[in-house]
Amino acid sequence: MLPDFRVRQRDYLLEISRALTQELDLEKLLARILRIAIEMLAGQAGIIALKEQEGWRVAAAYGIAPAFLSYLTPLLAEENVRELNVRELNRMLKELTYTVSMGLLNGTALPLATHGQVIGVIFIFRNYPDLFTPDDRVLLQSFADQAAIAVFNAQLYGQVSYEKQRLDALLDSAADGILILNADLTIERVNDAFERIYGKSHDELVNLPHDDVIHWASDPQGATLNEAIAKGWPLTPNATLYVEGDLERDLPPPLPVGVTYAPLLSPEGKLRNIIVSVRDITHFRTADEIKATFISIVSHELRTPVTLIKGYASTLRRDDAKWDKPTISDSLAVIEEEADRLSKMIDDLLDASRLQAGGLTLNRADVSLPSLANRVAERFGTQAKKHTIETDFPEKFPIVLADETRIEQVIINLVSNALKYAAMGAIRISGTVRSEQVIICVSDEGPGIEAKDLPHIFDRFYRSTKAVKQTKGAGLGLYLARAIVEAHGGRIWADTSTRPVGQSAQRPKPDSGARICFSLPR
Repeated sequence: MLPDFRVRQRDYLLEISRALTQELDLEKLLARILRIAIEMLAGQAGIIALKEQEGWRVAAAYGIAPAFLSYLTPLLAEENVRELNVRELNRMLKELTYTVSMGLLNGTALPLATHGQVIGVIFIFRNYPDLFTPDDRVLLQSFADQAAIAVFNAQLYGQVSYEKQRLDALLDSAADGILILNADLTIERVNDAFERIYGKSHDELVNLPHDDVIHWASDPQGATLNEAIAKGWPLTPNATLYVEGDLERDLPPPLPVGVTYAPLLSPEGKLRNIIVSVRDITHFRTADEIKATFISIVSHELRTPVTLIKGYASTLRRDDAKWDKPTISDSLAVIEEEADRLSKMIDDLLDASRLQAGGLTLNRADVSLPSLANRVAERFGTQAKKHTIETDFPEKFPIVLADETRIEQVIINLVSNALKYAAMGAIRISGTVRSEQVIICVSDEGPGIEAKDLPHIFDRFYRSTKAVKQTKGAGLGLYLARAIVEAHGGRIWADTSTRPVGQSAQRPKPDSGARICFSLPR
């Protein structure tokens, strides 16, 4: 029959063994170990300090006065204490305890070590010296070993939980859709981005076969996953696979995507998972279309003035003909006009390039918009025989702080558009004053803007089908106008009503003309 204290010692070891297998929350586990240690050593209080990369840290405390704990915590973090081993730390804590308690308390430490590495120390405060028998020391060491294993497992579990949380956050914050496939090509997990791309929730997609989800509307570019696997993919851990095409989904229309497959292999080379990254490449397709449109428009628009200039110049240089002065003058006028058009197009292209590279530089100064509008009207009035160009500004129109050259460019672009698209009639440049802004509008009496074109008229290189057939241009005028206005802190829009700005809206009339307005801060 074991004595009672031996039974209690055995029970302590059984309890810490249960803690080893049952408790993985580090904070709760440390508190439990500390209470058992205080009872085993007949102590009054105690702490557990863990050894971390930054040094020692008080991870659990019991029965410690807050003032002493607040002193002890920064002390353990000091640089000269960080490198102390368990024996040196034990000596330091004993001296500190003895001094603070004026000789009333003593202390003893149990090192926590596992896998040959010290991970912490249990320090117990009590009011009598260390007197342990060999059996006591064996028991205490067994307890400390069990406690160290429990702490190590709890730390490992906490690290795994943290890594899982970090992986979850990484997957769910990724802009690209991500799927994790099992070795049998069924879906194990999808992230939030893929749910948005595909239009189904995680629960609806999990366990579905890959081919039921990644289904192409037409033959994709590159080998599909099944085709690659049939040829032995993956042969190495870094053998990624890329395929591009239109992904069918419940949300119409099919979505252009680029899909990358990355294998995850076991040390034996067996396929465990496939990480699938699904990227929406709509904007890349759009960029390619813009590039193709740019090349088509610019090549056509540049060819026309160059052809005319070359044609007239070649004609004037002919040795077998003598031209009268009016013919020469008219020919040179055409050459000059086409050269000016070519120069303007080049300037617009350069401005568009500057915008792409980082915006426009503004030289702000006081600008009188009525005077600027009158100047533009006079300039175009001498050229437009079938149009009348009018200005309409209220008296005492406020001066604005703006780049006069750039704002003039905006008004010129708007008036040029009105002249191109309205065969005849009045073109009006008008101004309205608001409390925090001024509004400038340019209106004409032409056919107006079709509803399907309204969302795109300020896009780079955009030209309506009718405009391409009837007029010349590269589709940059309104794009540059918007960029200049927005750089000033204003906005630009197409006003589809027949009302002056500030009055109640009326139903637009057919062939009521186009009206483009922009605002500038006062």
